[in-house]
Amino acid sequence: MYITQGLKRAVQVNRDGIATIDGEHQQTWGNFAERATKLAGALQALGLQTEARVAILSQNSDRYLETFYAIAWAGGIIVPLNFRLAPPELVYMLNDAGVQILLVDDTVKPTLPELLPHVKNLQHVIVMDGNLPPNTLAYEDILARAAPVPDAGRGGDDVVAIFYTGGTTGIPKGVMLSHTNLVSNAMTALLNIYEGEPWIYLHSAPMFHIADAQWMVGVTMQAGTHVFMPRFIPETMLATIEKYKVTHCALVPTMVNMLLNSGKIDHYDLSSLRGMNYGGSPMAPALIARTRQALPTCRLFQGYGQTETAPNVSMLHDKYHDPDGEYADKIESAGQPMFTVEVIIVDADDKTVSPGEIGEIAVRGPNVMRGYWNKPEETAYALRGGWMHTGDMGYMDSDGFLYIVDRLKDVVISGGENVYSAEVEAAIYQHPAVAVCAVIGIPDEQWGEKVHAVIVPREGQTITEAELLEHCRKLIAGYKCPHSVEIRHEPMPLSGAGKILKRELRAPYWEGKSRSVN
Repeated sequence: MYITQGLKRAVQVNRDGIATIDGEHQQTWGNFAERATKLAGALQALGLQTEARVAILSQNSDRYLETFYAIAWAGGIIVPLNFRLAPPELVYMLNDAGVQILLVDDTVKPTLPELLPHVKNLQHVIVMDGNLPPNTLAYEDILARAAPVPDAGRGGDDVVAIFYTGGTTGIPKGVMLSHTNLVSNAMTALLNIYEGEPWIYLHSAPMFHIADAQWMVGVTMQAGTHVFMPRFIPETMLATIEKYKVTHCALVPTMVNMLLNSGKIDHYDLSSLRGMNYGGSPMAPALIARTRQALPTCRLFQGYGQTETAPNVSMLHDKYHDPDGEYADKIESAGQPMFTVEVIIVDADDKTVSPGEIGEIAVRGPNVMRGYWNKPEETAYALRGGWMHTGDMGYMDSDGFLYIVDRLKDVVISGGENVYSAEVEAAIYQHPAVAVCAVIGIPDEQWGEKVHAVIVPREGQTITEAELLEHCRKLIAGYKCPHSVEIRHEPMPLSGAGKILKRELRAPYWEGKSRSVN
């Protein structure tokens, strides 16, 4: 298996079909392949050697996709970076990966003076659009001067990309993913979702994230059409779906919630949308019901996974999303393991537990990472016993459906009782005035930790702490209910992938304290 195999197939079966749509710019698969292979030649002319790291720091665009395939074609290693990170965070990743060539777009250029003096091994900066800062190269200029080169022929277990984890729990780790990791993941995901007709896929989630990267590979394998929006804006997404007859997209639940709360869904024709893949965090049943009502012809697929598993571990099919259907009892699960993926639940001693018993989710299969870049000890610990230990808590039922109860770090241990924030959030989301919520543990002298809810009300609605607590008491056990509530009207802090950054919500409460509990 190798990444560029999908590109070769796309040219073979759909050379004159539309490969990319970026605003008013469109190109065929034949054009796209020519540009990508010429860019590979340009990178090699700049000194790119086998396994040299090339970073991309950019919003979504057709040039991002060209660069992704060009680096693989040239034999380098792709390092996608989150352009929303602060300069010190980016400097750490660039130095940690030993990046030699950096590609940036117009939005990133203002930060270059803060970045470049501190990056050690960087040899070239390529600007993908706009005016050129000093000592940089223009993307189109180097492309115009280059000639296509043969495929470097890397594949299988060769590392093709280093994706940095979000850094929500400490220093980011570079996850080394191979050709086999990415291709096998895309194939198994398509086995679950693909209907037989090439997609028109909207890159609305950030392309630097593994959740979108799987569809860079998967849609190319189909010889489908990639549509780009630079960043997620609810109404822009709705307008893009209508204009280009988008058939598929992938979002995190926070983005789905923003679409539903935009008040604009009824203003656009979204009938072309056939499938939505969501993941990154649990989606409460109340939000699922609202999504199905707003998009009745769109199938929903939940994908559970993480960067280290490239990313899919399990998938919940559309038929399990009907709260009134015969499979309604599975709606809160994360589905069954993907083809070729093994999943077990283990206790603190790495012993497999019985169905229904909560433990850590462990995974084995061709999708599991090669390891963490330059971190052999962390790699050995995560992959101990030949299984990827996810750090997620969950259980499996007797039908092989996986249920995610929390990240290990997000379990609130109050008075010796484990309270899983996802369960509390699911209850809170059933209140009609709640737009967004996050549940965290904050210090408590008596109980060690107590459950704290942070709420953003829907526009034009109000909710009090007393109302929310009364609502929760009707749905979950008293010890699980929030002990305190913060009503906020500013947006939640979000990661580049659209996840709520609970670390930032916790930080003011835990400053100067340890997370030890009684």
